Amino acid sequence: MPDPVPFAMPTRFDGGRDRVAVVVPGVGYSPARPLLHFARSVLLQHGWTVQELWWQIPDGFAQFTVDDRIAWVERQVAEAIEAEAGACRLVVGKSLGSLACGITADSNIPAAWLTPVLTINHVAAALRRTMEPTLLIGGSADKLWDSRIAASLRHDVLEVPSADHGLELADDAAGSVDVLRQVVSRLDRFIGSLDR
Repeated sequence: MPDPVPFAMPTRFDGGRDRVAVVVPGVGYSPARPLLHFARSVLLQHGWTVQELWWQIPDGFAQFTVDDRIAWVERQVAEAIEAEAGACRLVVGKSLGSLACGITADSNIPAAWLTPVLTINHVAAALRRTMEPTLLIGGSADKLWDSRIAASLRHDVLEVPSADHGLELADDAAGSVDVLRQVVSRLDRFIGSLDR
């Protein structure tokens, strides 16, 4: 495997409590993109401190084996969780970030996975053994989402009809905004349930 490439300096937003949520991006989906931007907003409204990872994908990442990709993502997420010295109580991840669901399962940390890569056995297996509250959100038109696997898990699942991997609707900007509203509402409900 190539030499590890560290993620860029994380960005921290202080919600005023000692509960930290780590927000994990996708390959080309940074924390500034709508799904993760509004996830941060919901977290802050609920009083969480938010640690955003802004990673730089290594050169040649497309040629990494699946196992090497998993190892790279797990290392980035594990380091971010460890940096919080026990205060990390939630991970919110998009797509590639879901390769770290084994870390949250083994660490007993709740998670919200936006478009998790359910077509990778490692992800599905980790989600099967996850005992903490977990939210899975995907679109039926996403080739990396598997409706059967999602339905077989005991987690909270939102499947958006006709939504793609970006949780958008093809050629329907207004409809895509409605999907975003639905996703934010479900995230709000899920994160609120962790406050109880």
